[in-house]
Amino acid sequence: MWVYILRRLTLLPLMVFAVSLITFSLGHYGPGDPVRVMMGNKYDSAAAERVRSELGLDRPFYVQYGEYMWGFVQGDFGESFRYVGQPVRDLIIPKMWVSAQLSIAAMIISLGVGLPLGFHIAHKQGEWQDPAAVTIALVLMSIPIMVTVPALLWVGSLKTVILPSWAGWGGFFDLRIVVPAITMGVPGIAGMTRLMRASTLDVLGQDFVRTAHSKGLGPITVDRRHVLRNASIPIVTILAFSLAGLIGGSFITERIMGIPGIGQFAVESIFNRDYPVIMAITLIGAIAFVLANLLADIAYAFIDPRIRYR
Repeated sequence: MWVYILRRLTLLPLMVFAVSLITFSLGHYGPGDPVRVMMGNKYDSAAAERVRSELGLDRPFYVQYGEYMWGFVQGDFGESFRYVGQPVRDLIIPKMWVSAQLSIAAMIISLGVGLPLGFHIAHKQGEWQDPAAVTIALVLMSIPIMVTVPALLWVGSLKTVILPSWAGWGGFFDLRIVVPAITMGVPGIAGMTRLMRASTLDVLGQDFVRTAHSKGLGPITVDRRHVLRNASIPIVTILAFSLAGLIGGSFITERIMGIPGIGQFAVESIFNRDYPVIMAITLIGAIAFVLANLLADIAYAFIDPRIRYR
């Protein structure tokens, strides 16, 4: 197991190098000039060249790339072009934490409702509950967020006064997290329900489940010892990548609800050509996904004893 983990971790620098090179190249050779965006209507060629020299944008590509990556491995993500003098790390870390809290709340809703519902529906195959649940799940997955938010506010705030109607952010335990968490969690409920249902149906058709029933084990015992454990294997993959996506945020939800998360900030940085911010968010996200994939592989070995890594 440890040999496998170390072998996987050795691929991390190669992946970071590839992602960083592609992202840095797109920012360097792509359309748009960050200096022109910074200066706006006050753009002047002579002043622009001076600013470009101060930012080091007039140096060769390999020099800029090398200096940025050397700083990145030391935890220095550079300074923002948009917010002059502000370290990128101080700008993105608080916003990533806000998005992570929102994503955790949405994940709790998705897993807490979707997994039990999908497991239950799988045992109702052939009855009316099964097609009804699948249809509802497809409908929930197809509803866009810009429709879900107004609907929740109209039903939960204006008609029943159950949910808070004000926007903004006050932390994980603030009532204002309820609407955006439900908004992000509803598609997750639908997805988890369908995935858990399909996985459970696959396990219920296996020979070892029929053997367990023939030995006289009760339905609850069979479900707990055999069905649930094996049906959870595909869920681990989705859960691992969901954990990696915690820091990604949701631009639409954060924009509508006025949440200062990393999703909205990332989109604003793209429009402002704030390349140090874009680079930092991209690299941190790539590293998170690689580590999440590794955690998923490790979790497989604990869930399914048939899986062994060498």
